[in-house]
Amino acid sequence: MSWLYLGIAIFAEVIGTTALKATDGFSKLLPSLIVIVAYGASFYFLSLTLKIIPVGIAYAVWSGVGIVLIALAGWWFFGQTIDKAGVVGILLIGAGVIVLNTFSQTGVH
Repeated sequence: MSWLYLGIAIFAEVIGTTALKATDGFSKLLPSLIVIVAYGASFYFLSLTLKIIPVGIAYAVWSGVGIVLIALAGWWFFGQTIDKAGVVGILLIGAGVIVLNTFSQTGVH
């Protein structure tokens, strides 16, 4: 169940960060409310994962997967481009999350 909570935390963080761009410095009410609710949900579900998953593992997965998804959201929703070095970096982050979860003995799998 803790991995499901982590997935929800990641999804909520991606929604919040994507909406953050639309707040225009928190001058627009609806996107600002979405950010606040999404980040609140993200941290709540991240805290639930920490009952089982070690904080280092949970945070590494949360931030790593979030970075990859936010880069894709920036491309999809805002037309932001990612150069070759950016793609390589994102792939390395994804590979790091996979290695951490597949081969590390530090977390609960």
